[in-house]
Amino acid sequence: MNIISDIVGPADQPDLRNQLHRLEHVHAVDYLRLPRTELARRRFRGITDTGREIAIALPRDRQLFDGAVLAIDDSAALVVRVETEEWLRFIPRDTATALKLGYFAGNLHWRVRFEGEVLLIAVETETRVYLERLEPMLDAGDIRSDVPKEDDTP
Repeated sequence: MNIISDIVGPADQPDLRNQLHRLEHVHAVDYLRLPRTELARRRFRGITDTGREIAIALPRDRQLFDGAVLAIDDSAALVVRVETEEWLRFIPRDTATALKLGYFAGNLHWRVRFEGEVLLIAVETETRVYLERLEPMLDAGDIRSDVPKEDDTP
């Protein structure tokens, strides 16, 4: 098992970008795909796209990021790729409901972001878990969502 103890640099750094481009043409770039929530971790094991097991052991002052080059030489490279995040969209009926929804999401430690009056919740477990927790607000019409209920799907 390879142990990675530092980050070489960002993939968009000019010299690394050129080297990666050359290696991509010969299919010699391997990727470690991580959910965004894993980027803060400094010590863990992972499996690359080619099935190689690696261990990450970064110093406290280093943090992974999308495009972090973990290893590179003339014959191969390893690059971090952050998986695309899924967000659930909820539209509150009014300001009071928006506060209630925000408070509720905060108490459950859900990661959220806002787009105007829409509250987005990062999906970090099964979608049904979020919908079940929010079911009373959804059923009462306090919030709307564009996520179909399981019994609505064909």
